[in-house]
Amino acid sequence: MKKIQISPSILSADFSQLGNEIKRLEEAGADMIHVDVMDGHFVPNLTIGPPVLKALRKYSSIMFDVHLMISPVHQFIEDYSNAGADIITIHPEATNDLKKSILKIKELKKRVGVSLNPDSKLDLIINHLSEIDLVLIMSVNPGFGGQKFMPEVLEKVKILNNIQKDKKFNFDIEIDGGINFENSKLAIEAGANILVSGTTIFKSNNGDIKKNIELLKSK
Repeated sequence: MKKIQISPSILSADFSQLGNEIKRLEEAGADMIHVDVMDGHFVPNLTIGPPVLKALRKYSSIMFDVHLMISPVHQFIEDYSNAGADIITIHPEATNDLKKSILKIKELKKRVGVSLNPDSKLDLIINHLSEIDLVLIMSVNPGFGGQKFMPEVLEKVKILNNIQKDKKFNFDIEIDGGINFENSKLAIEAGANILVSGTTIFKSNNGDIKKNIELLKSK
């Protein structure tokens, strides 16, 4: 079993203090920083562009886990790479050629992530699992924070975990959406090793983010 890592989503942070919020997360033991990028087209919300990501980069030395919920995504990969992304995660539905986009991320020397929405089939990525570093399973429909966890997606996590073991692949399995102290255990048991959480980390236990990160990691 891989080490459990926590990737706090800054979608739930105080946007007027984002630099300081990222510093707090790193000091509290976050393994990486999850940055949700939305275009108001692929998903119904607008968030962080490359200039903001570049400005935030100087506040942290840990990995920036950048989830691109934008379409068409291929033309923006290099911009986010140059802005400081370490992991670039894309959706297969957002590119005309998934293999080409995967190769683009690799050429830029970044880690490759591919994300599946709750309704997206594993068939979309099954032939690419040997080429990628991370599969992000969405446990809510992307677009907004604070949604309720969809337990039915855990079946995808279990299948991916079994494929990983059978084929001896080395990709991480990340899960994002409504993650709290209860369902985080179910996600870990299913095979996820990176948990994305926003509301739980920033709001639970009177905002004690160090305690919340530790609680999410505990099985």
